[in-house]
Amino acid sequence: MSKPIVAIVGRPNVGKSTLFNALAGENISIIKDTPGVTRDRIYAQVEWLDRTFTLIDTGGIEPESSDIILSQMREQAQIAIDTADVIIFMTDLKQGLVDSDSKVADMLRRSHKPVVLCVNKTDSFTRDQADVYEFYNLGIGDPIPVSSANRTGIGDLLDEVIRHFPPKDELEEEDERPRIAVIGKPNTGKSSLINLLLGENRLIVSDIAGTTRDAVDTAVTHDGKEYVFIDTAGLRRKNKIREELERYSIIRTVTAVERCDVAVLLIDAVEGVTEQDAKIAGIAHERGKGMIIAVNKWDAIEKDDKTIYRFTEKVRQTLSFMPYAQLVFISAKTGQRVQKLYEQIDAVLESCCLRVATGVLNEILSEAVAMQQPPADKGKRLKLYYITQVAVKPPTFVIFVNDKELMHFSYTRYIENQIRNTFGFTGTALRFLIRERKEKQT
Repeated sequence: MSKPIVAIVGRPNVGKSTLFNALAGENISIIKDTPGVTRDRIYAQVEWLDRTFTLIDTGGIEPESSDIILSQMREQAQIAIDTADVIIFMTDLKQGLVDSDSKVADMLRRSHKPVVLCVNKTDSFTRDQADVYEFYNLGIGDPIPVSSANRTGIGDLLDEVIRHFPPKDELEEEDERPRIAVIGKPNTGKSSLINLLLGENRLIVSDIAGTTRDAVDTAVTHDGKEYVFIDTAGLRRKNKIREELERYSIIRTVTAVERCDVAVLLIDAVEGVTEQDAKIAGIAHERGKGMIIAVNKWDAIEKDDKTIYRFTEKVRQTLSFMPYAQLVFISAKTGQRVQKLYEQIDAVLESCCLRVATGVLNEILSEAVAMQQPPADKGKRLKLYYITQVAVKPPTFVIFVNDKELMHFSYTRYIENQIRNTFGFTGTALRFLIRERKEKQT
């Protein structure tokens, strides 16, 4: 199910990153009292009441600045505006209403998107009431006073934001066709792969890195089953970015991954697996998506009988956080093993939706505990009472224990391995929630 996208926009230095961090619950954005510090937006998942959305923090908009960085940040913010479902327009009470605010308001008005006007640095509404009302002059709705630093007024702001979301049942009425996001660095052959699957040149293919800026949905039918492939803008390392605009292509990768069931990470066999590939894979891993690693341009590699083993070992080492991911070696140019990709996608889709009966899970848990005694600390031993599966996409399990502190990560991984040994769960992450239950209740 696709989550709504909310972008925070406004002039530089009005407190966007402080608000972002307050909503995200951790210090993700750099906060510094210098305009232009947040050059590339950062994203986070936020929950409010019963709604979940993706929040985007943007660089500040200077509508008429000739400074090259600020003008490029303006273009980036425009992409965030185009991508968002709701926009939080942040202004600064201390600086008051300035001409740049009016120009940003005009820009937002032209987007025809819902805009929530936020007046930041309102430490006392009683004292600052008249100054807050000045922002009605923007003609963009009711100003909502907040203090990001003091975390006041944020609840009212979020209430107004989620009021603009479509009803939950509308979001759930999306079609049931499996969605496959093709992700990776620029110029790894994402568009070429989808063109091959389509049997026609539907997407622009170019040797210029970064040709694809938008995430494009393309329906493909294979053996009577329909799939929707999402081609995403490639991501490149920060120190290699010439066009600041490309920093914002990550927004589209994030939103494409949010909408997909399975992510296919395309790696360039010639270049080899890199840390940037790991960062891109992490976007899908964090969201519990099904995962396939497709090594493209395999036809361009000189091989001996050890090549595939060496490459596999390097991939597994660099992407060690997702050992469950399926690995396939393909060539989008020649079509080598591309049909194998469909087999992998179907297997991963099945795993993502697999449910295991509670009775069977508890048999596995009992056997696992018998084979390897749970850890103990200061004379107190971990007891595992019960396990049950509570969700799919990704498969999520709750384990009830006597003391959460004793449930070490390594023992959780041990339990996960026992479940995987029995049921496979090909290509999907497994999530475990640990809950405490008092011994007297058993």
